[in-house]
Amino acid sequence: MTKDGVEGAAEETDQAQSKKGLKKQQKEAEKAAKKAEKQAKLAADQQTTDDDDFAKDRYGVPPMVQSSQRLDRVLVRVQELTPEKSDQLIWVRARIHTSRAKGKQCFLVLRQQQFNVQALVAVGERASKQMVKFAANINKESIVDVEAVVRKVEQKIESCTQQDVELHIERLFVVSQAEPRLPLQLEDCVRPEGEGDEDGRATVNQDTRLDNRVIDLRTTTSQAIFRLQSGVCQLFRDTLINKGFVEIQTPKIISAASEGGANVFTVSYFKTSAYLAQSPQLYKQMCICADFDKVFCVGPVFRAEDSNTHRHLTEFVGLDIELAFNYHYHEVIESITNTMVQIFKGLRDKFQIEIQTVGKQFPSEPFKFLEPTLRLEFREGVAMLREAGVEMGDEEDLSTPNEKLLGRLVKEKYDTDFYVLDKYPLAVRPFYTMPDPTDNKYSNSYDMFMRGEEILSGAQRIHDAQLLTERAMHHNIDLEKIKAYIDSFRYGAPPHGGGGIGLERVCMLYLGLHNVRQTSMFPRDPKRLTP
Repeated sequence: MTKDGVEGAAEETDQAQSKKGLKKQQKEAEKAAKKAEKQAKLAADQQTTDDDDFAKDRYGVPPMVQSSQRLDRVLVRVQELTPEKSDQLIWVRARIHTSRAKGKQCFLVLRQQQFNVQALVAVGERASKQMVKFAANINKESIVDVEAVVRKVEQKIESCTQQDVELHIERLFVVSQAEPRLPLQLEDCVRPEGEGDEDGRATVNQDTRLDNRVIDLRTTTSQAIFRLQSGVCQLFRDTLINKGFVEIQTPKIISAASEGGANVFTVSYFKTSAYLAQSPQLYKQMCICADFDKVFCVGPVFRAEDSNTHRHLTEFVGLDIELAFNYHYHEVIESITNTMVQIFKGLRDKFQIEIQTVGKQFPSEPFKFLEPTLRLEFREGVAMLREAGVEMGDEEDLSTPNEKLLGRLVKEKYDTDFYVLDKYPLAVRPFYTMPDPTDNKYSNSYDMFMRGEEILSGAQRIHDAQLLTERAMHHNIDLEKIKAYIDSFRYGAPPHGGGGIGLERVCMLYLGLHNVRQTSMFPRDPKRLTP
C-alpha cells in the first residue's frame, strides 16, 4: 500500500473513532440529563411532601445523643402507665416491640424491660399520613422517644402488661435505630416449648440464645429471671447484715487448691503458677480466727470440672457464710436455714410479677418450704432410698439421680421442696470437715436441697491445727502450700462452721427451671467462653 493509502485508511479510522466517541458522549449527556431530571423531580416531590406534611417537625430521626444538651423532660416508666394517668400528656422512652400498619393508622407495642403498652399513631390533627408511614417503617427493637396522651380502653389489651390503657402518639423520635435483620425474634424466645409446633412457629434453642445473649436478655422472661436473681442477693445481704454479719472480700488468685482437689484452673503468676479459687473457704475461716465472728461474701467461684450437665458451670456466683458458734454446729445450720427461709419469703412477697412472668413460659409448681426447716440425717435419707429400691453403701455419696429421687420422696412425705441432709460420711467431704465425735465414719457436715438438687454444702470446720494437719496429710495435700491457713488456727480459734450456696442454682430451682444457664447471665461451661 502507498503512503497516501496508509494515510487515507488512518484518517477513516480516526473519523470512525470520533463518531463513536461522539455517540458515547451524547449517550452520557442524555443519561446525566435524565438523572438530573429525576433528582429534580424527587427533590420537588420531597419539597411538595414536606410542604404538605404539617407534622414534619413531630417525628423523625434527631441527631445522635452526644450530651450536647439536657432536655427538661420527664420520662414516665411503662410500668407506671395505669388508668390513673388517663388523659395526661406524657413522654416515654421504649423499644419498638412490634408494629402493624392498617390504613391510616399504625399500632405499635412499646416495650420497656418486662413491661409493654399498646400505642397508636393515626392520621388526624396531630399526625400526618407521612408520620404514620414513618412509624410503620421503624425497625423492631429500635429505641424511640414518644409523646402521647394516655387513654383508658374499654376492652382489656390481653397481649400487653398494661392492659387498661393505650397511648395516642403525638410526637415520635428515633433515639437509636436497630438493624432491620435481628439474629433472633423475641416472640420466638418467649414461646413455651412445644407451643406453636403445629403451625410451624419457631422456638429458639439454647445455643442460639446464648450466642445472641444481648437480644435474649431483653425478653420478658430473662428480665424477670435476673431481677429475681438480684432480689436473692439483696435479701441474702439484708438478712445477714440484720443478723450482725460482716461482708468480706476474699482473693480469687490463690497459691493452693482451696478444696484440696484437682479441679482447679491454673494461671501463670509471674515466675510461678497460681490457681483460681474454688471457694473462699480458707479465707472465711481465717476471718473467724481474726475475731470477725460472723462473715459472708458474694463473689465468683471457679471449678475446672469438665461437666456438661444442666446444673454445672465452670464459673458461678457463690453466696458464702461462715460463723462462730457456741456449743453445737446445729446453731450454724439453723442460722443458714433461717436465712434461706427469709429469702424464700422475700421472693414470694416481693417478686410475684417476676415469678408469674417466668411461669408463663416455664410453668412449675410454687416453691414450698417449712418453718422450721426439715432436717434429716444422711442415714435416714439412705434408708428412704433403699425402701424405694435403691442399692447403695452406707458411706457412698448421693448420685444426682438419687438426690432427685430423695427430693421426690421427701416432698411426698413432708410436703417441702427445701430440706437439710445432715451427718454425711467423712470419706466424701473435704479435709477441713470436723469428724463426728461418736462415729468417725461420719462427719459434722450437711447439704441443703431445693426441689431435690443440692444448693449448699457445709460443715463444722476443724479449728485445731494438729487435727487439721493430720486430715490434710490424709488427703495428700502439700502442707507447705496451706501453711498460712493451718497457722491461723495455732493462736486460738473459736468453733465455727458455714457453707457455700450457688446463686444461679438457687434461682433455677426456686423458679422450677431446667438449666442453670438460664439463670447465669453470661454462662461459662467447658464448651463456652463467649460472649
